[in-house]
Amino acid sequence: MPYARIRFRLIAAICAFLVATPIAAQEGGLPQPPDKLPKIQRGQDIEFLFGALKAAPDAETAKAVEGRIWSLWMISPSDTANLLMTRVRTAVGVKNLDLAVTLLDSIVMLRPDYVEAWNRRATINYMRKDYGPALEDIQQVLAREPRHFGALVGLGLIMQELGEDKRALEVYRKAIEINPHLPRIPDLIKSLGEKVEGRDI
Repeated sequence: MPYARIRFRLIAAICAFLVATPIAAQEGGLPQPPDKLPKIQRGQDIEFLFGALKAAPDAETAKAVEGRIWSLWMISPSDTANLLMTRVRTAVGVKNLDLAVTLLDSIVMLRPDYVEAWNRRATINYMRKDYGPALEDIQQVLAREPRHFGALVGLGLIMQELGEDKRALEVYRKAIEINPHLPRIPDLIKSLGEKVEGRDI
């Protein structure tokens, strides 16, 4: 199947999913968890944290709440998956992206419910400009956690790379609705809005 057709089908599938799904820092341009994440227990209520993120009165408060959300995303119920993820971070740190992807392949096979493994693999594929696999992984992330603002920003960036500015604008608006304190995104929304919808008169 030609690449253009594959690309179109991936874009159509992901965008259709986003439209149908209710919506109640940076490595390679994508939001990433802070270097030092707060310690947090698996029982922390993520619904409460997302509410606190939207209501945060300033960027400092939002950053603290965001760190707690990232902490929850980074924790897997599997000690093996957690160990492999530390090796992924080491591999990325020394720019051995092939090894990082191989490790992530193992993690998603072991724990397909581990959202951050899919997201991290999407990030690495984005860094390698391997957009087809990156889109597929982002679809897996959003199927499990539609509020994953990191994955939404990644999807927006890929849409821009593929010349899908209108789709990128839609995705960025979803991301900023979830996390109003995302850096760079308001500026991207403004510039893309002017480009796609025209300037206000």
